[in-house]
Amino acid sequence: MTLGPIDFIALEFPGNRFKGEILPDLFELVDKGIIRIIDLVVIMKNQGQVVVRELRELDAAHIAMFNPLKAEVSQMITRTDIDMIAEKLADNSTAGIMLIENLWAKKTQQAMLDADGRLVMFERIPHDVVEEALADIAALATAKA
Repeated sequence: MTLGPIDFIALEFPGNRFKGEILPDLFELVDKGIIRIIDLVVIMKNQGQVVVRELRELDAAHIAMFNPLKAEVSQMITRTDIDMIAEKLADNSTAGIMLIENLWAKKTQQAMLDADGRLVMFERIPHDVVEEALADIAALATAKA
């Protein structure tokens, strides 16, 4: 079975106040078959202490909140991954770490494999880097005009 491209995403929420505002958008992506959540871990950092919870270890209310994600607990997110993210978190924050399979790209990826294609490089460019590049381009165009 070919998997689609998989992204590792870590989102930090300050103040340990994750209220689920992003969940409806994720629910929609899962429901439409655009993505699949392969693994999900929640990290809470408070006064230097780190608490880690796999999806199945959350309390009943949080399990119900995340249930529409149909997230698996594959344990593909490793302790090394968790420690790396925990180190980057600000104190008094909560983070969600997810492995997301991009189902939308699965068919194209299989076609590339069937054609003996070899991925040489793939890199996602962060949004702020794209915005900065576009601003630089616009500034150059304005200066030339």
